[in-house]
Amino acid sequence: MTANLAMAEKQQHQTTEIPSLCAEIIAVGTELLMGEVVNSNASFLSGELGRIGVNVFYHTAVGDNPKRIQGIFKEALSRSNILLVTGGLGPTDDDLTVSTLAALLDTPMVRDKVSESQIRKFFITRDMPMSPTNLKQADRPIDAEPLYNHMGTAPGLFWDVTEKVEQKGWGTGPKYILAFPGVPREMKAMWEAVALPKLKPLLPNQSVLITRFLKFFGIGESLLGEKLQDLMAQASPTVSPYVGQADVKIRIAAKAPTPQEAIDLIEPIEAEILARVGKYCYTKDDSLLEDVVGQLLKEKQLTLSVAESCTGGLISSRLTDISGSSDYILLNAVTYSNEAKQKLLGVSATTLEQYGAVSEQVASEMALGILKQANTDIGMSITGIAGPTGGSETKPIGLAYIGITSRNEKPLVKKVSVNPQYQRPYIKYWFSQYALNYLRLYLQDLLHSD
Repeated sequence: MTANLAMAEKQQHQTTEIPSLCAEIIAVGTELLMGEVVNSNASFLSGELGRIGVNVFYHTAVGDNPKRIQGIFKEALSRSNILLVTGGLGPTDDDLTVSTLAALLDTPMVRDKVSESQIRKFFITRDMPMSPTNLKQADRPIDAEPLYNHMGTAPGLFWDVTEKVEQKGWGTGPKYILAFPGVPREMKAMWEAVALPKLKPLLPNQSVLITRFLKFFGIGESLLGEKLQDLMAQASPTVSPYVGQADVKIRIAAKAPTPQEAIDLIEPIEAEILARVGKYCYTKDDSLLEDVVGQLLKEKQLTLSVAESCTGGLISSRLTDISGSSDYILLNAVTYSNEAKQKLLGVSATTLEQYGAVSEQVASEMALGILKQANTDIGMSITGIAGPTGGSETKPIGLAYIGITSRNEKPLVKKVSVNPQYQRPYIKYWFSQYALNYLRLYLQDLLHSD
């Protein structure tokens, strides 16, 4: 047996013995099915449940229809231990979550006096008239506990329905329902302040799920998966690829009784991944490329100037989204026209006429020009064709040249090609991603040369 196989078996043994409850997240609201609202609540709650060792097996969305809502709730209670429901707690006729749950489980409703008082106070403190229908939000099943809402008018609820579900023959084992408002800021505040403290003591032999993301650029998902195929096949820790807007993420996840034990499972797998494809990995956390570049510039105490054409200031925007970027960004310029390239950057008219604005030669002169104009340590440029017009057989849409130079150094120019079928904003983003990644590699080479 190889060391890797032995380690994998040991890890699997350590994690599979930990019992856990399974959860289901149900979003109520026709607006979700119509595509008018993105269900960000499910993403948040899945992450939170994972951190306390609860597996999420289903995400469901259902419209504002009592019969369909009841059908979804009944099915969910038969297969899951914890139901987290978002939406449908408002004051209007189509807010049906609480009343539908009560009817499904044959439970009378009562008006919660504390919730009623909080709703009235909400409108008084804002000097707003209150419709009598708002008080409907204070109604709850008689044996459910309210989860008070300190950011809005809709209280949530916590309901242990274990006995009710078993009596109906729908399933056995612990059954809990937690209902939240659909407004994300209200839902998140309620989860952290009152729902999570209520739920955690009910979990048997609590385990934790620790995840770590490695972000890659310059390698496709298929090739990355090929190089990590054996690691992705193992049971624990799990290794999974995710495609981002213009990069690929590898998610390493381990479940264990304590955070440190989970981290101890993750670290050897992370080290193996980096040993194989580390040159493409630009961060081991949630950082963006612009964060990484900014940190490298700070470490080296270098300043940067950027001259952009086809990206129209997108690279500059991403770099200056980082707090403290004034420490290293001195002067950036959008030189979209040939005239601007000549006047502001000193690009030769002869070069423009002979090679065209989208060329290695112009990218080189742009990088040198912005370096001299700003008197920075590093100058970077980009010129290209973002489409959907302007391409030719020799210079197609999606072509760009990126120039990087430093004092007393000859400019380094990279040619990149992006899928011409992409829409213009996406092509521009890909161009900016390539530029920041080449700058990252350039800065890393400077750091390693010290």
